[in-house]
Amino acid sequence: MLKTATFIAIVSSFVFYLLSPVPKSTYHSLYTSLSDNASISHHLYTLTRRPHIAGSAANAEAAAYVYSIFTSSDIPTHITSYRVALSYPVSRSLKLIPPPPDPPHEFELRQEVYDEDPYADAAKEVVPTFHAYAKSGTAVGPVVYVNYGRVEDYATLREMGVSVNGSVVLARYGEIFRGDIIRNAYKAGAIGALVYTDRKDYGGGGGGARWMPPSGVQMGTTYNALGDPTTPGWASTEECERISETEVEESGEVPMIPSLPVSGKDGELILMSIGGQVANDDWQGSVDAPVYRVGPGPGIVNLSYTGELVIGTIENVIGVIEGAEEPDRFVILGNHRDAWTFGAVDPNSGTAALLEIAQRLGKLQKRGWKPRRTIILCNWDAEEFGLLGSTEWVEENRELLASRAVAYLNVDCAVSEPMFYASATPQLDDLLIQATQQVQDPDNSSRTVYDLWLASSNPVKIGRLGGGGSDFAAFVQHIGIPATMIAFDNGFPVYHSLYDDYVWMKKFGDPMFQRHVAVASVWGLVALWLADAEVLPFDYLSYAEELQKYTKELEIEIKGNKDISLTPLFKSIEELRKAATIINNQKKAVVENKGWKSIWRKDQSKLRELNDRLMMAERAFTDRDGLLERSWYKHLVYGPSKYDDYGSKSFPGIDDAVEMANKLNTAESWKLAQHEIWRVSRAVKQASQVLNGVLT
Repeated sequence: MLKTATFIAIVSSFVFYLLSPVPKSTYHSLYTSLSDNASISHHLYTLTRRPHIAGSAANAEAAAYVYSIFTSSDIPTHITSYRVALSYPVSRSLKLIPPPPDPPHEFELRQEVYDEDPYADAAKEVVPTFHAYAKSGTAVGPVVYVNYGRVEDYATLREMGVSVNGSVVLARYGEIFRGDIIRNAYKAGAIGALVYTDRKDYGGGGGGARWMPPSGVQMGTTYNALGDPTTPGWASTEECERISETEVEESGEVPMIPSLPVSGKDGELILMSIGGQVANDDWQGSVDAPVYRVGPGPGIVNLSYTGELVIGTIENVIGVIEGAEEPDRFVILGNHRDAWTFGAVDPNSGTAALLEIAQRLGKLQKRGWKPRRTIILCNWDAEEFGLLGSTEWVEENRELLASRAVAYLNVDCAVSEPMFYASATPQLDDLLIQATQQVQDPDNSSRTVYDLWLASSNPVKIGRLGGGGSDFAAFVQHIGIPATMIAFDNGFPVYHSLYDDYVWMKKFGDPMFQRHVAVASVWGLVALWLADAEVLPFDYLSYAEELQKYTKELEIEIKGNKDISLTPLFKSIEELRKAATIINNQKKAVVENKGWKSIWRKDQSKLRELNDRLMMAERAFTDRDGLLERSWYKHLVYGPSKYDDYGSKSFPGIDDAVEMANKLNTAESWKLAQHEIWRVSRAVKQASQVLNGVLT
């Protein structure tokens, strides 16, 4: 028989085993095993049965569906609504007057429904093709072909002796943000703009079912800022201050000339009416396309557009899983819901993945898991109009987010192709790589997503979040919150058109919905690690290395200009490198060294203070005054290009100032460039001080 003491010891050990908390890593492993591609497929089908532009009843129904999935997963959920200025078309017309003897041609401006389209009836609900926030008006003039409508394209036209003054420009989509296409046209003297989808870029050269059909049109916003145009810098709550439509126009963030998006078929017909010089080889279309000439004319177009600005309601769906130990620290996942049409890729492949994450986290909770920190699931509205839903929410919650947000993890178009892509602020690079190493390649069970990623980009390339193309912008560029964005996507041919529907996804994007599963797994793992880790897994050495690379590129750009010194920037980056090394050693001591580990655990305030330094360092890269002439953008390392809102720029303020100095070449302009270098240097030094956590 067992002695009483021995028996008690065994029972105590067994009871201790039963009562001991399950390691977080066990739940993390379980998370990846809970995938359900059938459920994701159902989510996408439900979300895309009707077109659901922001402000529509169909989009409110989609919000209700997201809400129901969150709540059925035992996630406390609420809807945050805003009253924002949304733009819709009232009337449109486009007429081509070609050179004689060809007769005038009135364009239908209609995307054709294909044979046996199961969404033919629902397609009638799609808003007529238009540019959101386009200027109402009529433009009649000869056509000039301007390639992609970039600044350098207008420089080429000037070299050719071609003026666009008084003309209507024809530009093709593909390289820069459509709002910048129209802004550049206005600055060059054009009176109107047409933007078409060239089959070389969107038709696959020879066409085919996967590609944009000839009548397909890419819709989209032309607003060059973020958030509600009538509430710049503050939230669009029910009874808030608003600026007038006239003031919106005077801000310079909406187009000053009328515009329309047109199909590849219509764009090609207009191109055939243009004479003049033959365009350069890199301006030409596909092999079987007609020869592109630049004009002006002799073809003349009559473009007419009338739109209206409506104050409508948008709805963000917010689910909150409260942290057990640090409820005031937020790990935020976000994806938008609204779409120009059906939105199977953009954005509801991401929405379906977000709902999959919600259901998996609900299952983990039933098994006893509670996150250390609070996880917030956000489904944004009105992203397509200019990131309205996320921006208004960030502006309304600015101070809370600035003091409590650990990271923001964004997904937009989650799935459209087999290759994996990711972007991040640099301290999260390693975390992204580790997550992809834990998730199976959806198309090859013998390798991981990381192996797939490595095969496509050797070494693995992680993009940066300086552009304004998705909902990470307000978090990174306005507040300075570490962020990521992942996708099996790098653009797709039916983007923003009638044909981005569930059928396209089933046939071409992800027939088995395994890539959706992989996105949910990588996305969710990063969130779990950030929410549950005792020490935040941030590495600022990656940041220092990245800044060093940018500065060396800048050094080449200024070509030894004696009016500019990069010494302050190099010195501050070296300070950041030293601070990152020190805090990495402190992290290692907590995670690996038993002696130090016990000391840190006994004094949770020290652990908290260490994590706060890691969390807050990104904020130091922001400046309260923001970028010159773009004060809403506070981040001095990452921001959009001044000439392409989709384009990501490192050191955007320096870039703007150097570009201006190169044009003006005055002492004052180079002095401003040096000032911008000092600003960034000070911000980098502040980040070092935050990491060190010691007052001077």
